[in-house]
This record gives sequence, C-alpha cells and structure tokens, in this order.
Amino acid sequence: NHLELSVADIAAFPRQTIRVTDDKGAQVEYGGVPVAEILKKAGAPLGQELKGPNLAVGLVASAPDGYRVLFSLTEFDPAFSDRVILMADRRDGKPLDTREGPLRFIVPGDKRHARWIRGVNVLEVFKGR
Repeated sequence: NHLELSVADIAAFPRQTIRVTDDKGAQVEYGGVPVAEILKKAGAPLGQELKGPNLAVGLVASAPDGYRVLFSLTEFDPAFSDRVILMADRRDGKPLDTREGPLRFIVPGDKRHARWIRGVNVLEVFKGR
C-alpha cells in the first residue's frame, strides 16, 4: 500500500493542538494531525486489528537528511496509549520554520526529544520478524 500526501492533504485531516515542553524547556503549543489519522487512511492495522501478529508492526519515520526513527504501531493507537503523537505543521499558531518543518513529529512523554523528527517526509509501515 502506497499513499502519497501533500502538506495541504495532511492539513485537511482532523486537527489537534497539544502543549508540551520543547528541548529548551519552554512551554509551546504544537498544532497538527494525530499520526494515527494518517495511519488509518493508509490502511495500517489499528483498533480491533491491532492484535496477534500485528503487534509486531512498526513505523519508521524518515527525513530528507537521512535521520530515521522507529516506533511500534501500538504507540499511535488510542486503545494502547493516552498520548497523542502529532504530525505537527504549526508551533504557537505559526507554520513551522525551515529548521523544524514543514512537518515534525511531536512525541509527548519522551524525556529526550530524539524521536521528535524534524522535516519528516516518509512514513513506512512494516512487519517485524
């Protein structure tokens, strides 16, 4: 399954805003789309399908500079976690700057921001062995 979305396509998904502490300790507000919404559109196994062998399904988020981050699909599913991982396109009401954007993962609850991948442009769902 291959799904290509533009930044405008992503902006049209149901949106959410979350308040988090950034890597410099400042309180900021990010707006964007819960990654789960994008995964649903792509046909990833979420909800009732996220059981058995599908618990070994993962997601790699990649940026143009080669930075890649691995997640378990369970991290995006509301049945497994109360946190919302956001594909953000706005910070404090303004579009993300070129250092962060145009799209960035916001991963609330991570003590380190290493998985807050900036400039994310590819999401790849795969089954672990």
